[in-house]
Amino acid sequence: MRVITAVIAIATGALILLGYFFESFADIQFLLLNWAFILAGVAALVGIFNLIAVHTDKIRRAEKGSVYSALLLIGLVGTLLFGMLLSPQHPAMQVLLDGVILPVEAALMALLAVSLLYAAVRLLRRRADVMGIVFLLTAVVLFLGSATLPFGDVPLFSSLIHPWVTQIWALGGARGILIGVALGTLTTGLRVLFGVDRPYGGN
Repeated sequence: MRVITAVIAIATGALILLGYFFESFADIQFLLLNWAFILAGVAALVGIFNLIAVHTDKIRRAEKGSVYSALLLIGLVGTLLFGMLLSPQHPAMQVLLDGVILPVEAALMALLAVSLLYAAVRLLRRRADVMGIVFLLTAVVLFLGSATLPFGDVPLFSSLIHPWVTQIWALGGARGILIGVALGTLTTGLRVLFGVDRPYGGN
């Protein structure tokens, strides 16, 4: 059985890869990618049903935090019904997106930023090293450069230091991370393609 799964995975990967170089394999590549999209959609539906089952059981048992589970299920079902009845492009759905989802995401990102800064301060209290100090100073500079203060922007930070850090250092680091992710993905794909790694059925 392991040999069959390996052969199927290697053949599928090879056909998809050949579709990028040879026109005769384009139809097979398109078909296999559509199957992959369908399977990904089915996996997402299974995850949603599992989420509903877990939180429904939590509400039934009246466990701690079951109120939040109820709110999650109400929001999930309500958004799904609104989307199916009105379509995602309906103005009411846009109001829901702009008035609820985007503010919640912004609030979570703000909490994450404050939590990271607090974690950096606690880290320096336990172990003061060079990288911890650099991280804390960078966070403070970015906060001072992007925060909206009652008296206006902080001179020098918002006009010079903040753009320099975000557009040169941070952008360069992000590109380096993306290159590393791309190389790691390529290496993993080649290992799966040649049958060295078999995440679909074990070794």
